[in-house]
Amino acid sequence: MSKVTMAVRHISTGVSVIDIRGEVTVAAENALTDAFTQASANSRAVILNFEALEYMNSSGIGLIVTLLIRAQRNGIKLFAVGLSEHYQEIFELTRLNEAITLFPTESDALATLNPNSARA
Repeated sequence: MSKVTMAVRHISTGVSVIDIRGEVTVAAENALTDAFTQASANSRAVILNFEALEYMNSSGIGLIVTLLIRAQRNGIKLFAVGLSEHYQEIFELTRLNEAITLFPTESDALATLNPNSARA
């Protein structure tokens, strides 16, 4: 049984967020793939929200790499928000941070994507 839930939110035209809650392991593959398929429809950018992430292992990192490849094939930018310091380090070690832009918060990522709509 998977210990992960994914929720997709369409924030604005062309921007979607996948809220990842729980554990990203090999058991999360179907949930993550389905969420990405839903989020990437008519999107130019997908934000992976890791604020509620409890655990991610090497299989989970592999799933993120698979998403990255799918995103690149479809011309979609991938962003990650809410990563703990530990997972930020893993993204740096695996060089995922070179392909997936990391932001501390969702609002930081949205401000970059929609600079005209950012409010001080």
